[in-house]
Amino acid sequence: MEYFNHLEDLDAESKYLVHKSKEAAAHAYAPYSKFCVGAALILEDGTIITGTNQENAAYPLCMCAERVALYAVTSLHPNAKILKLAVTAHKKNHKELTPATSCGACRQVMAEFESRQGAPMQVIMLGPDKQWIKAPSAADLLPHGFSKDSLEV
Repeated sequence: MEYFNHLEDLDAESKYLVHKSKEAAAHAYAPYSKFCVGAALILEDGTIITGTNQENAAYPLCMCAERVALYAVTSLHPNAKILKLAVTAHKKNHKELTPATSCGACRQVMAEFESRQGAPMQVIMLGPDKQWIKAPSAADLLPHGFSKDSLEV
């Protein structure tokens, strides 16, 4: 895991993905929590896919930005490898980013995607201490995760 005090300290590709995830967050549907989340990922061919959180009055039906973007990849680019994913968040009508790390469900889905593609994806997030976190792999964010091996008897 790498930690960076300022966005400017990240590599150019990571900064660009953060920028794209911030743009995506502006389109989040978050009328209840007012917590807008955007995700942006880059495929090995350079394609950028974004996602936003989607809330619902029946809260269990909500979907996180990370999973929206990841599921879009399999729909639009079924055999593509994901190299890197960035996630950002801000409160409605606030331009300043707020710390937001991926939830457990998103981490589990990211780990499954890594397993499916047979390669790690880097994950960039703004941590609770307002440092940028750059994980070399989603699996690093979910030690002892559940996998298909868990289902084998």
